[in-house]
Amino acid sequence: MSLTIHQSPRDKNKFPLVALRARGFFLACVCLLLLAAIPATADDRNPLAGDAKAAKAGEYEFRINCALCHGLGARGGGRGPDLTRAQKKHAHSDAKMFQVISSGIPGTAMPSNGTNGQGVGMTDEEIWQIIAYIRSIEVKAPAKPIGNVAHGKELFSGDANCSLCHMVEGKGGRLGPELTSVGGSRTREAMIDSVRNPSRHLAWGLTESTKEFPQEYETITVVTADGKQIKGVALNEDNFSVQMMDSSEQIYLLEKDKLRSFSKSRESIMPIYTPDLLSNKDLDDVIAFLTSVGAK
Repeated sequence: MSLTIHQSPRDKNKFPLVALRARGFFLACVCLLLLAAIPATADDRNPLAGDAKAAKAGEYEFRINCALCHGLGARGGGRGPDLTRAQKKHAHSDAKMFQVISSGIPGTAMPSNGTNGQGVGMTDEEIWQIIAYIRSIEVKAPAKPIGNVAHGKELFSGDANCSLCHMVEGKGGRLGPELTSVGGSRTREAMIDSVRNPSRHLAWGLTESTKEFPQEYETITVVTADGKQIKGVALNEDNFSVQMMDSSEQIYLLEKDKLRSFSKSRESIMPIYTPDLLSNKDLDDVIAFLTSVGAK
């Protein structure tokens, strides 16, 4: 069977043009497929990797733009995790780290570049310098675990009373910060300090996956119109009202102009765990438990 195409005189000169366009479209598709098949390795590594001068410049940029959340030395702060760990939750490659610094992480306290109120926004080169700095201070080998994980789990849910206020893997209290991932983002020293000195680094607007709004965990004390005193932490607050939770996890919604008194304190409602209340060995075990959970 044969197929004959009949052309009018007006159409004779159109087919070469149509054919060329079709061929061009075909070649463009092939090129796109070939490009898509090439592994994206060119941007996986920092172009300033191993450059000591760039790392030094990155340290300066880090202090201006990142230290507020991640702490000086990148060892973790009230809102940001410890970045000296070789294993990072959101970024394994240099390219991914670049993306995180540039665009932030939705649903967390990590803002996009230039939107955190610190610094004036960074150039691509400055972001690569920060990555060079972070890589230069990473601890490549994890420290040998200290403490008994099983005993720490028992203490957390038992005699140490941690679970009365803190939740781990969906179990526990809601008054304090959720601690499922804390062992994977904070240093051992930072966790110990939070237990021994809970008010020292009280977080400014800590964002957690289990809570819709950022919390500062500052202590609020109110006296209602009938003379009842309530002490707890704010869940939501505006100029006219406050929603707060007390130590028994009872929630109150109060109108400020109807209160006898309303006061805030940058002192944590968490008790200070001195070595008399929680020995160093027992605290090591609790930290070992949190670290094991956070490493999952």
